[in-house]
Amino acid sequence: MKKIGIGIIGGGLMGREMASAFARWCALMDVEVQPELVAVADLVEDVRNWFRRIPSCTQITGDYHELLANPAVDVVYVAVPHNLHEKIYCDVLAAGKDLFAEKPFGMDLASARRIAEAAQASGLFVRCSSEFPFLPGAQRVMQHVKEGTLGRILEVVAAFHHSSDLDASKPANWKRKSATCGEIGVLGDLGMHACHIPLRLGWRPQRLFAQLQKGYPQRPDGRGGMADCDTWDNALLHCWTQIGGHAVPLRLEMKRMAPGETNTWYIEVLGTEGGVRYTTKEPKTLWLFENGKEQFWKKTDLGFCMPFKTVTGGIFEPGFPDIIQQMWAAYLMEREGLLGGRCGCATVEEAVATQEIFAAALASHELGVVQAL
Repeated sequence: MKKIGIGIIGGGLMGREMASAFARWCALMDVEVQPELVAVADLVEDVRNWFRRIPSCTQITGDYHELLANPAVDVVYVAVPHNLHEKIYCDVLAAGKDLFAEKPFGMDLASARRIAEAAQASGLFVRCSSEFPFLPGAQRVMQHVKEGTLGRILEVVAAFHHSSDLDASKPANWKRKSATCGEIGVLGDLGMHACHIPLRLGWRPQRLFAQLQKGYPQRPDGRGGMADCDTWDNALLHCWTQIGGHAVPLRLEMKRMAPGETNTWYIEVLGTEGGVRYTTKEPKTLWLFENGKEQFWKKTDLGFCMPFKTVTGGIFEPGFPDIIQQMWAAYLMEREGLLGGRCGCATVEEAVATQEIFAAALASHELGVVQAL
């Protein structure tokens, strides 16, 4: 396989997930490129030290500029607080490195547009991280829509729910502060996950009404005191989009405070002739609705039918580490021009479109009106 040198800026939770996906690359059977983690940059020494277990990672630094100067680095993945996106993403592009950016692609719409302009001017390959479309169930939802078997689409729901913020003792972090997360709060944190498939299918909201909700105004600061928390924790976006020449309701849900939901991604598309539903609560199960004299839902187990084939047996169910690896396979194969009609990662245009949705949501909630996009 052709080896691609990867640098990671921000070695926390997602940085470690990406490195783990590279370590399991031998499981993939039909890719022609191989990522090799060669450099990591993070400000925290304990975080950096985790990467010393990876033999190929020969550069471990607290200064990301040193990573960008490394000629062995071809692609840079960046996972840092939202207020740092614009500066670091643009620095990556200025260094001539291809970019795999974390969502939400800047802390607001203006920032996202500036990043997009820099990406276009650079001519480099840039995509935004979004894992869930690579689940077999998500792939089948898109397949059924594209095949046109659902009839006229009547409504769409796409959602991503967490529940960990129901715990008032959970310490505050940068995602709970507008200064570092952005005013968009949960929209930026979870919004790409809800928006990616609708946008990929061409279902861009034309107008929306937003209901935004804040949780606990203070949380423990981890040092014995309390920290103010001012970001939005839950968001319901009631949208209208155009599908097949008809106005169709599209509901986008992003929640950090959803009782009973540890980490649930969900999509449902209902039409006059059929419907399709998938949730990560049942990772192997696809629900299909059939219309007729009698109406009913049926379910089927999908197994491990990933876009990029692996050594894993087809009877097994996929998990989050698997779709991280599939997402990277899609990124690297598209970068080489070898995607072959399979689902690709979120584009720059889709990342900017999510920020346009978030900006409209903020305006709608503030004014209490339906906001046009």
